[in-house]
Amino acid sequence: MKKSLLLLLLVISPLKAEIYDINRLDLKSHQGKVVYLDFWASWCKPCKESFPWMNSLLAKYPADSFTIITINLDAETDAMHRFLGKVKADFDIYHDASGQIAEQFEIEGMPTSYLFDRSGKVVKKHIGFYTKHTGKYEREIEELL
Repeated sequence: MKKSLLLLLLVISPLKAEIYDINRLDLKSHQGKVVYLDFWASWCKPCKESFPWMNSLLAKYPADSFTIITINLDAETDAMHRFLGKVKADFDIYHDASGQIAEQFEIEGMPTSYLFDRSGKVVKKHIGFYTKHTGKYEREIEELL
C-alpha cells in the first residue's frame, strides 16, 4: 500500500525542476546557448500562466542550443514550494529571496524575462507575460537559434 501511494504521488506531483540557491547561478556557463531568463513570484498570476508555455519551449527546442533559467523572488521559501506543488516546472529554478539578482537586472514588473543570444548578450526584455504574444516571443527565440 505504501509503495502504491508513493508511486501515485510521484506520478501526480507537478515538480520536475531542480531548485538552487541564487549563489549557484552562473549565466556564463550557458554561453553557446540561447537563454530565456525569467523572474517570477508565487503571487504573480501571469507568472503561473507562463509556466506551461515555458515547459513547451523546452520540448520544442533542442537542449544543446536553448535553455530556460528561472529566478524565484519569494522572500519565503514555503510560498515558492506551495506554488511549485501546483504548477509544473520542467526547468531549473534559482531562489533569490533577498532580491540581489533582481536588483542587478532592475526588475520593473512581474514576471520579467530576458532573452540572451549565444554570446551571452541580452537582446530582448519583456515585462509581464501575455499569451497573445507567445508567437512573437517564440519568433525572437528562433531568430537566435
